[in-house]
Amino acid sequence: MTQPKRLSDRLSVTPQIDPADMQELAAAGFRSVISNRPDGEEPDQPDWTTIERAARDAGMDARHIPVTPSAISDEDAARFRAALEELPGPIVGFCRTGARSTSLWALSNAGQRSAEELIRTAADAGYDIAALHDRLAKR
Repeated sequence: MTQPKRLSDRLSVTPQIDPADMQELAAAGFRSVISNRPDGEEPDQPDWTTIERAARDAGMDARHIPVTPSAISDEDAARFRAALEELPGPIVGFCRTGARSTSLWALSNAGQRSAEELIRTAADAGYDIAALHDRLAKR
């Protein structure tokens, strides 16, 4: 399993999680998981039902907010923000690479933190979201 990258006190992100990773994530202190991958995005990825069951078996809460990377809407960002507020933390978010979860985090925090700060925090975690600058700055 790839070590999750911390974006805030409540959220870390990581590439695709395997159901077998849930016990390790729970042991590391994570209390919830958010999946941002639609089922069937790639043939070898575990489906949401399997991920959710493994998370719950490990004592974690789970939320599925599937989004397409090139089509993240303001509504998707609002749903992600609601999940961050509602789920017990710390939370680990995942998608294929972690970039989609990072983008959702940034968009859900736009207006509360500067675009530059959000982009820098993402870059420090290894994710380039500079293409979102104008969208982050408008909120």
